[in-house]
Amino acid sequence: MNMLQSQQPVPVHAFKPDKATGSNAFTIARSEGGLVYESDVLLPHRKAYYLLVFVRHNRGRHWVDTMPYEHHDNTFYFSTPTQVMVKEEPTPSWGTFLTFTNEFLALQQNAAIRGLPLIQNPHNGHELQLAAADVAFVEEVLAKLEAEYQAPGPWQHQMLSAYLTVLLTYLSRLYTEQFTGAEPSAEKQLLKTYQAKIEECFRELHEVGAYAELLHLSAGHLSEVVKAQSGKPAIKHIHERLVLEARRQLFYSYQSLKEIAFDLGFSDASYFARFFKRETGMTPAEYRASTREMYQ
Repeated sequence: MNMLQSQQPVPVHAFKPDKATGSNAFTIARSEGGLVYESDVLLPHRKAYYLLVFVRHNRGRHWVDTMPYEHHDNTFYFSTPTQVMVKEEPTPSWGTFLTFTNEFLALQQNAAIRGLPLIQNPHNGHELQLAAADVAFVEEVLAKLEAEYQAPGPWQHQMLSAYLTVLLTYLSRLYTEQFTGAEPSAEKQLLKTYQAKIEECFRELHEVGAYAELLHLSAGHLSEVVKAQSGKPAIKHIHERLVLEARRQLFYSYQSLKEIAFDLGFSDASYFARFFKRETGMTPAEYRASTREMYQ
């Protein structure tokens, strides 16, 4: 697997508008055996948009964060803008690719999409296994989406949003079955809201009290609900998100410890190193060396 060879941070790939249709916030494309990946995705990167791929047939392997995924037929893959990705090698692919931006989700007509589990992705997942009935449903909706996408008109945006809402709602039901297994209670919803706020602010806010203030709650109440729903102290969720981002950068980039610490909101690199060792049992340097030795 290729690694970044400079001390630059993991690059972020911008959304590419569809020149043929003029779409600048949503695209859908089908591949029938093409090499759809460009060379720059063979290096670690993030995407500044959501990517959803229904793979009918493909072989190979790619990575999301520090998790390898072997490609399987009739599988739905999805990623959010925060995740670090890299593909090991270009391989022919048969499938359908959907991309859309945060600006697309911000449109009023897409309000129902923003809160779906597949989009919020609280479990940092990436892969959905589809049964035969699921494959048939997904293929039917994707065909309707693609047909509408290729036929611009005054109602096109509303139709695209409607079909996409149906598709992502269906996939979100599969997501909850494969990752959570239950409908969220009010307390569970608070946990999800807390996790979403951490996702937004973990670089700047490292204390539970700061999140409680954002949510207009007392720190005690927030801590109590989070501990009851997740089995972990509220501060642990913040620390785990910081460690996840640190692992990403240590694994995929050659940024210095000081640069990573500063990016994560630590003013002192030595304090960050102690924090990382306390949470993982390894120093940042030990983690970087051991993981690269394991996966090279």
